[in-house]
Amino acid sequence: MKMKKLIIFGTGDIAQIANYYFNIDSDYEVVGFTVDKPYINGNTYEGLPLIPFEEITDKYPPVEYDMFIALSYSKMNKIREEKYFQAKNKGYKLASYVSSKATYLTQFKHGDNCFIFENNTIQPFVRLGNNVTLWSGNHIGHHSVIHDHNFITSHVVISGHCIVESNCFLGVNSTVGHKIVIKKETLLGAGVVVSKNTEEKSIYVPARSVKLNKTSDEIEL
Repeated sequence: MKMKKLIIFGTGDIAQIANYYFNIDSDYEVVGFTVDKPYINGNTYEGLPLIPFEEITDKYPPVEYDMFIALSYSKMNKIREEKYFQAKNKGYKLASYVSSKATYLTQFKHGDNCFIFENNTIQPFVRLGNNVTLWSGNHIGHHSVIHDHNFITSHVVISGHCIVESNCFLGVNSTVGHKIVIKKETLLGAGVVVSKNTEEKSIYVPARSVKLNKTSDEIEL
């Protein structure tokens, strides 16, 4: 029987996914959901009570329940960051999820409210901050540092000795070279290769694919 009880903030896809992962692969039992009162639409979500965030401490006091902020990368993770601090100010301990199918080799413990999916490889001497999402299948190279409030999508390669400052978004299949600094609030589009330090609040996208003036049956593979 699970002894830890968890409240999830959110009612979107990420909240639904978090509910699934925490229930099948953690020490937590999810017992309810919460969002801000203007976004309440019904009394339940995923078959569990849905309580306004403004009233959550009355129903689920922080001395008995932990919380997980299950929000996306909207506004460069700043909405998730805001709710992260609001929950902490209410007294909640913020839970992290690390998949049992992740390869977690660093000797340093991750921060709170982290969401680390399956097939991530986290090498020795990596440091992970608070409120970091690592979707499935990423490589986080040795001695790299991922600061707070970041969202790293899938199949991202971060080489050794890199620094990812806060509030960044790294798109699918992006690649960060050795000893690179990804400055605060950088957005990397899918498939970008970064070989030098980025600039703060910068956006990087790859060259567009080119459609050839031939059909696939006109070439020999």
